[in-house]
Amino acid sequence: MRQRLHLAAGVLSLAVWLFMAAAGVCTPLHAWLHSGAIPVHDDDCALVAIAHGKVATVIYAAPAAVVPVMGIEITPSRLLPTFCPTSAFLPDVRGPPASLLPS
Repeated sequence: MRQRLHLAAGVLSLAVWLFMAAAGVCTPLHAWLHSGAIPVHDDDCALVAIAHGKVATVIYAAPAAVVPVMGIEITPSRLLPTFCPTSAFLPDVRGPPASLLPS
């Protein structure tokens, strides 16, 4: 998918560049871009800017995508035994062994 997007962006850039180059050569096409008449004194269109090399490039400094981590501290958690009394009554025949009963 990424290769197709790169290919499409390249083809679109080439098409725009060739259209601007054709408009630089063909005066009626340049006039059509200006809706009929080319301004004489201050023609600040993209075609003239490209022809005179007035294309400004901007360098964008993107922040780092991954922030380095100096260290990770893992503290062990203490497991505390919990006592959960049950309220289930057992019949007389069933119950804990006699050795576990308090005396």
